[in-house]
Amino acid sequence: MREIVFDTETTGLDPQSGDRMVEIGCIELVNRVPTGRTFHAYFNPDRSMPLAAEQVHGLSDSFLADKPRFREHVVELLEFLGDAPLVAHNAQFDFGFLNYELSVCGHTDVGLDRMIDTLAIARRRHPGAKHSLDALCARYGVDRSHRVLHGALLDAELLAQVYVELTGGRQIGLALAAEVATAVVEVTAFRPRQREFRPARPHSASSEELARHKAFLESFDSVGWTG
Repeated sequence: MREIVFDTETTGLDPQSGDRMVEIGCIELVNRVPTGRTFHAYFNPDRSMPLAAEQVHGLSDSFLADKPRFREHVVELLEFLGDAPLVAHNAQFDFGFLNYELSVCGHTDVGLDRMIDTLAIARRRHPGAKHSLDALCARYGVDRSHRVLHGALLDAELLAQVYVELTGGRQIGLALAAEVATAVVEVTAFRPRQREFRPARPHSASSEELARHKAFLESFDSVGWTG
């Protein structure tokens, strides 16, 4: 199964208020294993970068000034995404910006039926705990020591590792697991023992035994019990 883990960086929180996507990073997984294929691009948003947003991801107006517009990479991006499910943390946010940029370019939205939200998965698996990407990296032992600022490709790489852990962890492989399961069944399966048929042994008292028992009881002067 092919899946794409992705993350975006933006100028703010709401594309309907004029905020734009400035970076996207995508990681390809096949059967929950990274293939090494990625898509990464920066975009000129054609607007100034608010200081609060720049402090999060470090992408300044001067850095983005010579970057292409989203429309210049949209076909390449859509080809990379294909029809795979798309995994993101707080996915409504990333889908909102992705679909806004697609609509500006005249492309069809990515259907929400393709959305896999790791934040929702984390809330179900760990109710009451912290669910930020940093918190989940700490929970699952994912090394984020090289992460100083947010970056779309770096965050997608971290999220891919977290996603694998959230959905069952690193498995040996279904084929090997099936072989192990078969071996266990073979070892523990019930094997009935073959026994030689033996007729029931006689157990009723003989007439001679009954006579001796009666004589024994009559030898007592009195009986200390009633029956």
